[in-house]
Amino acid sequence: MSAGRGAQSPAGPTSPRTVVRVYLVLLFGNTLAASLIWGINTIFLLDAGLSNFEAFAANAFFTAGMVIFEVPTGVVADTAGRRRSYLLGTVTLSVSTLLYVLLWQVEAAFWLWAIASVLIGLGFTFFSGAVEAWLVDALTATGFTGELDAVFGRGQVVTGIAMLGGSAAGGFIAARTSLGVPFVVRGAILLVLFVLAHRLMHDIGFTPERRGSVMGQVRSIVAASAEYGWGVPPVRYLMVQALFTGGVGIYAFYALQPYLLQLYGDPEAYQVAGLVAAIVAGAQILGGLTAPLVRRLFHRRTSALLMTGALEVVCLTLIAVVGNFWAVLGLIVVWGLLFAAATPIRQSYLNGLIPSRQRATVLSFDSMMASLGGVGAQPALGRVADVSGYGPSYAAGAGLVACSLPFLWLARRQRAASDVASAPAPTAPA
Repeated sequence: MSAGRGAQSPAGPTSPRTVVRVYLVLLFGNTLAASLIWGINTIFLLDAGLSNFEAFAANAFFTAGMVIFEVPTGVVADTAGRRRSYLLGTVTLSVSTLLYVLLWQVEAAFWLWAIASVLIGLGFTFFSGAVEAWLVDALTATGFTGELDAVFGRGQVVTGIAMLGGSAAGGFIAARTSLGVPFVVRGAILLVLFVLAHRLMHDIGFTPERRGSVMGQVRSIVAASAEYGWGVPPVRYLMVQALFTGGVGIYAFYALQPYLLQLYGDPEAYQVAGLVAAIVAGAQILGGLTAPLVRRLFHRRTSALLMTGALEVVCLTLIAVVGNFWAVLGLIVVWGLLFAAATPIRQSYLNGLIPSRQRATVLSFDSMMASLGGVGAQPALGRVADVSGYGPSYAAGAGLVACSLPFLWLARRQRAASDVASAPAPTAPA
């Protein structure tokens, strides 16, 4: 990756290398804080007195919160600034996480858990879109001459490392203290991130517009984002693709834990279930490292996405039908590598199609489509597992991913500039 030439800025990073470092630090902190509770969240909710139905319903309210607030918080990032959106996210997520601990201590009623879960979803939506938009704008402004695929690939590596460490640390802390302590640690890490972002993260290459009324600005940017997001065919096709695949990845990850225990033959071998998080984290690291190599194998980014998507269909289908513990374990590694390698390529392709002024909102809308797909796919696939078993549910997931491939093909037919080259992302509506 070329560092490019540094551009002067009154505050914040002044070179591409520094911008990337700040991005990776914030990404590591976010993932570490989030993953601290991934391995114990369901146990935590059950320990608070919720039934299984209520525990998973609370998770559904979290996902619904992300759907509701994705675009509004993207508008905040595009009007008030990406830095301000990130700072709001750290505070909101820290407070709502600590609220979870309070509800756990008093064994609160379910409706309070539902509200807290929606607030946690709100906190995450302040991050989505804003950080990625900040990175692309700052790199453009500081003269970056490398490929975004490599930068996003490094982000995948950092995410995997943080996920591996956070998942392990959360379980270790809970085992030696209590289930609530990892949540408290997560809230503290988020407050540290607030301080770091306040010092290191400044809007570079992007000036928030504060002219006119707030509602007028919101209407203007939402209209422009609809035009330069959904109104741009390749962006629209990728959003529809996310609608099909958004819930499959989440379901496949969480369902692997009981599925592996079933294949292993010991329902209490929890260390086997813990392998899932470790394997996926390792795949994130390797996938991030190989993303630039995968990209160079293809002339077009959409060709790489089509290939990884097709292989993901094959992989999920084999997980469904093989029925052997060790074989499925190997297939999980392959599936994780495919997912991790495709993500930076997709990010680079999408960012190259979005003007700077609408970037955070459009990226948030793309994230909302994935979350919306998750709201429908997760309970549907879970129902298939209840009725027919985990194998058929993975086969159904493979079918959903297969349905997304025609939309990648349609995007490829558009021959967008970002499909073939590392051209700078558009900075203003044409």
